[in-house]
Amino acid sequence: MLEVHVLASGSDGNCTVIQCDDHAVMIDAGISCRRITSLMDTAGIDGSVIGALLLTHEHTDHVSGAGATARKLGIPVMCNECTFCQCGLGPVEYIPIRTLGSFDVGPMRITPLPISHNAVEPNAFVVEADGRTALLATDTGKVTFQVEHALSRADIAVIEANYDMNMLMEGPYPPSLKRLIGSEVGHLSNVECGAAIKRTDHEGRQIFLAHMSKKNNTTDIAKDTVSEITGIKRFRLDCLEPGVRNDTRTLRA
Repeated sequence: MLEVHVLASGSDGNCTVIQCDDHAVMIDAGISCRRITSLMDTAGIDGSVIGALLLTHEHTDHVSGAGATARKLGIPVMCNECTFCQCGLGPVEYIPIRTLGSFDVGPMRITPLPISHNAVEPNAFVVEADGRTALLATDTGKVTFQVEHALSRADIAVIEANYDMNMLMEGPYPPSLKRLIGSEVGHLSNVECGAAIKRTDHEGRQIFLAHMSKKNNTTDIAKDTVSEITGIKRFRLDCLEPGVRNDTRTLRA
């Protein structure tokens, strides 16, 4: 069974663990090591099964706890060299990977995919094991060809629904930040997320709406928008409430 444990998702920090049997990888560690270990306990994750920490990109909400967590768990950090050079993680074991270059961690085949974000070389990740596929794709201003293809075959998709356009435009951010968020190197809106899911319709796929903004989105608006576009029943769309601590989700395929 492939399990996706979403420990944290949003502007306050991101961390996900993907597990197959007694092997797992952590993707991003944008919250403190102490909080990560606490959330792992809440989700029932044994830290000894985690074989690597993968990083999507260098922004603080994805790497602030990465160095401490890698040292605590005794695991290597894996990301492309451009990303690693920007992170400043301190003394860690580092294993370089390449965008679109697949590699294995235990029974899991992992492929970093290119995404479009204001970072040096950001990645989404596809994890395949036991005939099942999970996709984690956040922090992208557009759905790249590679991400769309992965979304079309994923059994579990953790995909960004960052903002509602009306809330963003009417919200407190300065115009320059609003333009960045809404650009092709920013984030995916609820509408763009819903449209991508509809284009890649896949029966039985589990959808997790990720990286929601506390100021520019709500869970109700995101679910309603994606449901209306896709026809997926609202109760079948999962997410974490922005800003709520110690809340985790586990998806299984």
